[in-house]
Amino acid sequence: MTRGTWQLGAPILLILLAGNCRGGSRGHSAGARAPADSGAAPAVGAADFRDPAGAAWRGPAPAVFQASFETSKGDFVVEVHREWSPLGADRFYHLVESGYYDGVRFFRVIPGFMAQFGIHGDPTVSAIWRDRRIPDDPVRQSNVRGMISFATAGPSTRTVQVFINYRDNSRLDGMGFAPLGRVVEGMDVVDRLYAGYGEGAPQGRGPQQDRIQAEGNAYLGREFPKLDSVRRARVVPGSH
Repeated sequence: MTRGTWQLGAPILLILLAGNCRGGSRGHSAGARAPADSGAAPAVGAADFRDPAGAAWRGPAPAVFQASFETSKGDFVVEVHREWSPLGADRFYHLVESGYYDGVRFFRVIPGFMAQFGIHGDPTVSAIWRDRRIPDDPVRQSNVRGMISFATAGPSTRTVQVFINYRDNSRLDGMGFAPLGRVVEGMDVVDRLYAGYGEGAPQGRGPQQDRIQAEGNAYLGREFPKLDSVRRARVVPGSH
């Protein structure tokens, strides 16, 4: 088994592993909503997702914080523990707080395996983040149901895509996927995310990740209108 690859620099999680787990499919993230959010301004005092080189991105995340995700299927809350994955938690904190995830699609949802998201709806933003990789963290927790980890294409390739485990995927631990948090509210919402397109081409009929990168939400809304999206994601005030 190998880790998956990123097409055009964007991580597709676990091509061969997904095949072993789900009968040889691959998958991508998508949703049906227009990319109206891609012009939204970052929260006051937050990092700007259009400027990943800015000083705000270098600040550490709180030791523990919660991130609320409002989606087209309902809401869920992720609780992040920085000690589990310090570099991953820092990146995730700033992505959430800056509004980066607003409008992104759940482009790869595979029942019994995981739900993956994180490619921005605006191709110009995706291009900015293409090579913004962070080093790996040691794996301190296990990829059991409800845990969230960054997708990778190999060592030290984490950027913006994450996945939520639907089941005990602890075999991912030895492959370097380091959980940074867990869903503490609304896992039933995550379970209901649209999964009808399955894996992406050529293994399945889901979105092609290179086209998501190049065309963004315009492509997904036009050709994969049933998939769900994040409407808004922010750090919960007072959760840290």
